[in-house]
Amino acid sequence: MFEFDHRCYSVFNRKMLNPRQQTLLECVRKHGTISVEELAQQLNVTTQTVRRDVKAMVDESLLARYHGGVGLLSSTENIAYPQRQVMHAEAKRRIGRTVAARVPDGCSLILNLGTTTEEVAQSLQKHKNLHVVTNNLNVATTLGSNPELEVIIAGGVVRPRDRGVVGEATIDFIRQFKVDIGIIGISSIEMDGVLRDFDAREVKVAQTIIEQSRQVWLVADASKFGRQALVKMAHLSQIDVLFTDAPPPPELAKVLAETEVEVVIAK
Repeated sequence: MFEFDHRCYSVFNRKMLNPRQQTLLECVRKHGTISVEELAQQLNVTTQTVRRDVKAMVDESLLARYHGGVGLLSSTENIAYPQRQVMHAEAKRRIGRTVAARVPDGCSLILNLGTTTEEVAQSLQKHKNLHVVTNNLNVATTLGSNPELEVIIAGGVVRPRDRGVVGEATIDFIRQFKVDIGIIGISSIEMDGVLRDFDAREVKVAQTIIEQSRQVWLVADASKFGRQALVKMAHLSQIDVLFTDAPPPPELAKVLAETEVEVVIAK
């Protein structure tokens, strides 16, 4: 699995991807692999500009070079946490605000790992009388200063790279609770509705959250549609609401309709 790299932390907290680089990344996600020349044509810039952007993004483990072009990283490893914090940041903030607006005061929640669930936590800070169970130390830190909220932290092994708590002890802890809403993030939503992630330990915790939640809300920006990841977590049929930032592609929209998942597009 991808290890935390402190060199990336300083770079990506100083400088987010510029709009051209964001567009470049989306082009690669759409095509899987694409040549430098095709990227230059689509972005209406020189090949030298594309090569500079690609080099910077490869150096930061956002993209990988393959024979004949540029592509996504292997589906066996996730992008490092500091990069994920800045990728699609505005979309994640919109999703966070939209989810928080649907959460009533006085309910019980479980929030799992991920940069999008952390944005949900940011938007929940002014709520009252929430009971929040989490295996995400970043979520606990965000919400723990509000005396109106009860924050319960799961035990287990802390992953230094993202301050997530995982392991069998985490699963046993979460099984003590039955909450109103489980809010989960994900790395991949395949077009057949399968939900995938990269870390088997994280997946087992998320599966337990689904089991212990009366409603399951999935938070995922549109870059997760069709993305590849290694470990199966669940299926859309186990989800009640999907919060995202753009309409899903037709193939996925069909599955969402068939499984009667409510789709909420964050504005």
